[in-house]
Amino acid sequence: MKTLLENKIQEVMDLCNGRVSVAIDLPTQSIQINGDRSYSAASLIKIPILLEGFRQSEEGKISLCEMVTVPKEGRVGGAGVLAALSENLSLTIEDLLTLMIIVSDNTASNLLIDRLGSNAIQELCNSLKLKHTKLHRKFMDFKAMEQGLNNVTSALDMISCLKVMDNSPEFSQTSREKMLHILHQQQFDNKLPSRMDREVVFVANKTGELPGIEHDCAILKLGNKTAYIAVLIDELGENGSGKDTIALIGKLIFDFLNNEEN
Repeated sequence: MKTLLENKIQEVMDLCNGRVSVAIDLPTQSIQINGDRSYSAASLIKIPILLEGFRQSEEGKISLCEMVTVPKEGRVGGAGVLAALSENLSLTIEDLLTLMIIVSDNTASNLLIDRLGSNAIQELCNSLKLKHTKLHRKFMDFKAMEQGLNNVTSALDMISCLKVMDNSPEFSQTSREKMLHILHQQQFDNKLPSRMDREVVFVANKTGELPGIEHDCAILKLGNKTAYIAVLIDELGENGSGKDTIALIGKLIFDFLNNEEN
């Protein structure tokens, strides 16, 4: 039997002009509506890259302090800031991981794929038993796109990643805290967190968007309660409808948690 919250979420989904998938894990219930569907990942694929970066750091394969050159010829457009900078520069791996998440920097992401290895990132996805998450190409690789190669994931896979990041013994407490801190600094907050009272809730999220696609996934902490949320939408006639849908679902979950606290 559907809960009141699930019915409210379904009503919001039904008003969207796209194909919506939701996976939510709350302290008192789990909601999964089309959560096992495969979607173009857009920038959500950067979550497994973040996890693999910290995994390799813990195994001693890389150092988060290691400097990586950002050559001018290797920069790509789309989201981020590195493509706009004029000088050759070097940044630490931790800086690249941070830029990849908080401003979704595609250049930083591609440098990390090169340094960590696409096979290693995929092996992490496989080890976490992510059914739909595949890294098939780098960002802004138009040649690969023309060949039909696309990065994919699902709402349930994203929930699995968020849970590992938040509380899995596979990572040290220090690594988990650093990853959460990076996601908490997210600059793109116009979807799941946009209608929440940020004074009372901790939000760590990562968005993804392409024409016709709007995604967001987040860890929420309110008092002693934690929620994991992933909302993926594609086939949108216009992206605004997707943003509104995700924001409304975020507000419903915030209100639910807040009312349980009171």
